[in-house]
Amino acid sequence: MAIGIRKEVNFMFTPKTQRIKDIAENKQEVIKRLESVFDANTRVYIDYANVRPWSEKLGWHIDLKRLKQFLDSFSTIEAINFYNGYLAGNERSEKEKSEAENYKYILRTKPVKILNFSINASSVSSDSTVLVKQFIRRALLKKYEVGTIEYLNQRFADMNKKGEYFIEDMKCNFDVEIGVDMLLDCERNSAETFILWSGDSDFADPIKKLIAAGKQVYLFATAGRISSELNELRENGLKIVDIFDLKEFICWLKESAYKSTKDPVAEAL
Repeated sequence: MAIGIRKEVNFMFTPKTQRIKDIAENKQEVIKRLESVFDANTRVYIDYANVRPWSEKLGWHIDLKRLKQFLDSFSTIEAINFYNGYLAGNERSEKEKSEAENYKYILRTKPVKILNFSINASSVSSDSTVLVKQFIRRALLKKYEVGTIEYLNQRFADMNKKGEYFIEDMKCNFDVEIGVDMLLDCERNSAETFILWSGDSDFADPIKKLIAAGKQVYLFATAGRISSELNELRENGLKIVDIFDLKEFICWLKESAYKSTKDPVAEAL
């Protein structure tokens, strides 16, 4: 059963757990701001392949169970879509897939691609960008001085001397799938508010289309992890919510300032 909260907070927010209720009591302003975000029928899209890396850089561990419970506490949220790659046999990947299914996210997944990039510098001139461009965007690469390119190629040569000729990387983007899903939901559903958890520049076009269709669009991210292309869309009406305010609600308990006054055994249930 959902647990009530003070009357001054709109009943649209009904905490799903005692922990959420306790934290919300000390974060009334955060809840009020979120109620203004979720003030109409809402659909949520979590680009977890994008969210996980920057949350880890912040030293956060997002708890998928607590995240789902927190979002479920807002009655206007119609759907919580969760996008994440799957690597069979990988412990973390298996765990994330299982949790997303168990906690009733609308899960979209596909196999992770394992890519091998050559860093063999034996036949590459010192000022060539042929190796470097695999890892650095062209727009940024154009700003590099020749000395920087030469330095990077020398580092590749040093790695070759140690027997390293390839760099392995894993890739599984959902930019196309999420963009398509948002636009289809715009056409098919009654949702007025679209929440995107990501900071990827590839979402600029679908966000523009949603705003042009009269929808409210919010980006849930954190400072420094938002592309310049998305930041520029603020002028078009895109609103950005810094998830730093949500940390206590959605992260591992040991990373939160929240201290329960309840029995620790009962709290874990």
